[in-house]
This record gives sequence, C-alpha cells and structure tokens, in this order.
Amino acid sequence: MMSHTIFPIIACVTLALWTIAFVTFLPPVAKNVRFPLGHTALLLGWLQIAGYIAWLWVVLQRPPLRTQGETLLWCTLFLPAIGFLSDWLWRTKTVIIPTVIFAMGFLIATLLMPGSLDKSLAPALRSPWFAPHVIVYMISYAMMAVAAAVAGWLLIFSYYSNLDLPKSVEIVRRLVYFGFPFLTMGMIFGALWAKVAWGHYWSWDPKETWAFLTWAMYLAYIHLDRLTNLPPRRHLAMVMVALLVVLGCWFGVNSLPSAQMSVHTYANN
Repeated sequence: MMSHTIFPIIACVTLALWTIAFVTFLPPVAKNVRFPLGHTALLLGWLQIAGYIAWLWVVLQRPPLRTQGETLLWCTLFLPAIGFLSDWLWRTKTVIIPTVIFAMGFLIATLLMPGSLDKSLAPALRSPWFAPHVIVYMISYAMMAVAAAVAGWLLIFSYYSNLDLPKSVEIVRRLVYFGFPFLTMGMIFGALWAKVAWGHYWSWDPKETWAFLTWAMYLAYIHLDRLTNLPPRRHLAMVMVALLVVLGCWFGVNSLPSAQMSVHTYANN
C-alpha cells in the first residue's frame, strides 16, 4: 500500500501476532491456554494498525482515506474490533476465528496495494463529509465482511460437526442488522457530500449505482429474513453473495468502462 518502509514492518509483525491469535483461538488449543494469549496478540496487532493510521493522518495532513489501499487499511482496523466486540457480547469463538482470518487477508491485500505518501486531495475530497462518509462505509463493509466470514465458516463446519446451525445463524443475522444502519448512513453522507461538491444529491454515477445495489441487496436479505422462513444454509449463502456485491462496489466498478468518466475515479489513485 505505502512506499514508506514503516508499513511492511508493521504489517509483518501484525500478521505474526494475528497468526498467534488464530492458533490460540482454535478449540483444541484454547482449552489448554489459561492466559488470554489470543486476545492479547490480537490487541497488540490492532494497536499497531491504529497507531499507523494515526501517524499517516498526521504526516499526510489529511484523512488517510483517499485511495483503495487506505480504505483497506481502515477495514483491517475495524475487523478485529468487531471480532472483539462480538466475542465479548456473545461469548463465542464462532465470530472471532473467521474474523481474524479475514483481518489477515485484508492486511495482506493492503500490503500488496500500490500507493504513495501523497498529501494532495482532489477539491471534492476537501468536503467535511468526506471522512464521515468513507469511515462509516468502512465500518459497514467490515461488519458485512465478518457476517460473510462467519457464514462461510458455519457452512463448512456444519457438514463436519453437530453444529446447531439455526442457533448459529442468529449471530450472522445480528451482524448484518448491526451493519445495515452504517451502510445506510454511508449512502446518506455520500448524498450530502455530492450536494456540496457537485450540486446534486444523486446522479446514478456507476459508483452510486453499485452503492444502491449493495444497499438493496442487504435490504432484500432483511425483508426475506423477516417475512419468510429461510433455510439456514440458504440464509448463510445469501449473506456470502451479498459480500460479493460489496466487493464489486468497492473494487470491481472501477474497472468498468463507464466508470472511467466517473467523479469517483480519484479512488483509483
């Protein structure tokens, strides 16, 4: 992500810490570990990422939210936080183990993402709505990523264990229900930002269209969940498919020919 030599070192140390956390959280290991080694390792890695983001903000003299690599870094920050909170609320390793896997994956993607320590901001990004819009979206994306990670984890292990799938699905449902308001706020903040920057709330720009599709996908999931009796595996599969729409909005839309004239092309830099 960054050409600066600090980040690769931080990323490698954090990956080592989170690997320790993942191994420690595995049930055969966890029952033999008295000291909260997994939580400590996860927290130390999280503090490194948080410290690096704070350092970037000071050095760049702007919110480190301009490029895709920078947004990946924020999602990497939020994923372990969601895992911690879920573990504390529900006392289950069903969430924290796949969350750690996803956090390491996002961190590796951030490490491989090209970028530079560029202080410049496009005029549109100088809006006071810029940081709230992106940060709220990253919280929602992290929530939906955790929900999909847990859904995949449950689908795999439901075939090999006596897992109470209907009860476990409740965790995925809660994660989506918590994440959807953030997704909605992100879209609203984006509309307010567009009004300030370009004079209109919505223009069906390719990025805006995909943002609406993402929001509509999760809204459809919530409606189906509330109004029908979805089988557990179909329930989990839908959450995983919805994350693919998120990734399409986040990364895929930028490669579309129609997006080359988009007002959101600064996100590619």
